[in-house]
Amino acid sequence: EVQLVESGGGLVQAGGSLRLSCAASGFTWDDYLIGWFRQVPGKAREGVSCIRSRDGSTYYGDSVKGRFTISSDKNKNMVYLQMNSLKPEDTAVYYCAADPRAQAMEDPSWYDYWGQGTQVTVSS
Repeated sequence: EVQLVESGGGLVQAGGSLRLSCAASGFTWDDYLIGWFRQVPGKAREGVSCIRSRDGSTYYGDSVKGRFTISSDKNKNMVYLQMNSLKPEDTAVYYCAADPRAQAMEDPSWYDYWGQGTQVTVSS
C-alpha cells in the first residue's frame, strides 16, 4: 500500500527557511515523479517542485525558482523540499504526491497518491 507522509511544516518569519520531508513507502515503480504541491483556500492546487526517479531531473514553479530546492535519498525513501527566503505568499498547505507513470511534472491531476499535507505559515 502506497503511503506518503509529510513533515517539517510550521511557522516562520519572512526570509526564513524550512525543510519539508516526504517519507514514501509501499511501491516499486521504475520511473516515477515525487512532487510537492501547495494550496490555499479558494485557489487551485499549485505545482511547487518535483523530481523524476529515473534521471533526477527536476521541475520548479516560477514562483519558487531560486528559493526552493528538491532532493531525494532513494536509500531512505525520502524526498525533501528545502525552502529558503520564504515569503508570506508561500503560506499554504504543502502536499507530497506521487505520479507512478511520470506523466507530467507540474500538473497535479496526474498524481495518483497524496500525503495528508503539512501547513507552512510565513509571517511578515
